[in-house]
Amino acid sequence: MLKKRSKLTAAVLAVLMLFLLTACGTTKVVDSGKKGASDYKMVLILPGPINDQSWNATNYAGLVKSNATLGTKMEYVENVQAADYESTFRNYAERGYNLIMAAGTQFDEAANKVAESYPKTTFCVVNGMVSKGPNVAPIFPKEYEASYIAALMAGEVSKNGQFATIGGFPNKAMEHLLDVYEKVAVDLAKERGISGAKAVRAYANSWDDVALGKQMASTMIDNGADVMFVYANQVGLGSIQATKEKGAKFIGFSGDQTTIDPNTVVSSVVFDFETFYVWAIQKYLDGSLDGNKVHEAGIAENIFKPVYTANISKDIQDKVAAGMEKAKKGEVDFNAMFVNK
Repeated sequence: MLKKRSKLTAAVLAVLMLFLLTACGTTKVVDSGKKGASDYKMVLILPGPINDQSWNATNYAGLVKSNATLGTKMEYVENVQAADYESTFRNYAERGYNLIMAAGTQFDEAANKVAESYPKTTFCVVNGMVSKGPNVAPIFPKEYEASYIAALMAGEVSKNGQFATIGGFPNKAMEHLLDVYEKVAVDLAKERGISGAKAVRAYANSWDDVALGKQMASTMIDNGADVMFVYANQVGLGSIQATKEKGAKFIGFSGDQTTIDPNTVVSSVVFDFETFYVWAIQKYLDGSLDGNKVHEAGIAENIFKPVYTANISKDIQDKVAAGMEKAKKGEVDFNAMFVNK
């Protein structure tokens, strides 16, 4: 009889324990197998420093916003040189990172090459234009739409209709955005009665040569340009310095460069990469950042924002707003402005 009572008591205790555990919510610790945002290993590879007040700073801001908004714990590595692109990708893929982002079209080739060996890792190039695999998912801000906004400003600011542009490298994305900027700026100047309006272009073939940027901009201004537009990361910082010394005007791009000198950089087009990154990383977390395609966003997605100084009149600001609204409605044919399709 003692044995039977013992078994009954044990059974009752087991039932009571199960009830208490369930009531207290202890059963919730069972692993469902689903990861939270902070469980994913993510990293952003940057070609320059996060304090460049341009491309790298803009991308870093996106990382910070995503971590704060989505609860991710994305890391970053800065100043990665071209010779180290592949090895850097492989380093993080070997360590089991789930998402590897890299800021710049220049990472396209390395990302697609390395991705083949690491099918469990998603490779996402910001400004990427090439996807050759199911785990390569570039995100592309339509930069030519941002340069369109910059041109709406430049075309009104220039006094002599002489525009000078400097690009980092002559890749397709760079050529398209400069094509749009030059076409729109020159056309606006002509509408204002400047018949000899024209644009000249040069490439620095560098992202970080500040001295070269200053030299190139000085020469262009000496040759008559009164408005500079540069998209070449730190190269642009040297160009701003030259523009200030020569008394010309500069239209900022990517980051808010008006803070450098508002009397020289009279306006900027800011890439709202905080919005862009949250959009892209949420797609990754949702499982919709698909490979074998480029994911695009632009004016309609509100990722480009004009920034003005006191040098830009309300009338010009209104014209820029009207031009942006036309683009949102699909009334601007950007493809027609590309010299090389």
